[in-house]
Amino acid sequence: MGKGEGKIRVLLVDDHAVVRAGYRLLLQNSSDVDIIAETDSGESACKLYADLYPDVVIMDISLPGMSGLEAIRRIIYRDPRARILVFSMHDDMIFVDQAVNAGASGYITKSSAPDVLIDAIKEIARGKTYLEAEAAQYLAYRKLRGGDTPFSGLSTREFEIFCYLAEGLNTSEIADRLSLSYKTVANYSTQIKNKLDVNSVAELTRLAIRHGLVEA
Repeated sequence: MGKGEGKIRVLLVDDHAVVRAGYRLLLQNSSDVDIIAETDSGESACKLYADLYPDVVIMDISLPGMSGLEAIRRIIYRDPRARILVFSMHDDMIFVDQAVNAGASGYITKSSAPDVLIDAIKEIARGKTYLEAEAAQYLAYRKLRGGDTPFSGLSTREFEIFCYLAEGLNTSEIADRLSLSYKTVANYSTQIKNKLDVNSVAELTRLAIRHGLVEA
């Protein structure tokens, strides 16, 4: 449990103010949870985590600038004990896989019932993991089968850059977002194409559309 009054101290990260207000209202009705800070970006989330060390971070992965996946990676690098719950609109299991690989302790979708969010926060604060049944079954199946999607061989960083490329960002824009050099992103792009057996960004984008990762 958290400090102070024994409540779980939560950092809320979502780029939509209205959505954050809804979370805040929901969580304020729980006697176990205290939102100590909120922000709309991955960059700010990393700074706030370093300043406050909350018990649980609720993180959207679709953020402007630094993505939620990158923010998870950086927070976990700073503090491997960090407890991060991804709360996302993405219900595709590929995103669950990547979030867990980045270091998230749990993943639920925004279509979940309100009590699911509170239950997930409590479980994660206790040091456990929390995945909705479908996600847990998928990851167990993936582990058993050793991977069953074209993206299984991509690292978290590669998957993140893959998504940016599929969304139409160029190498310079991706480098700016991730605070990487142009050459580093270009090298990642080549690695990604080789792993996915595609020759161009257009083919890469079609692959992403086919698997529902971006809209046509």
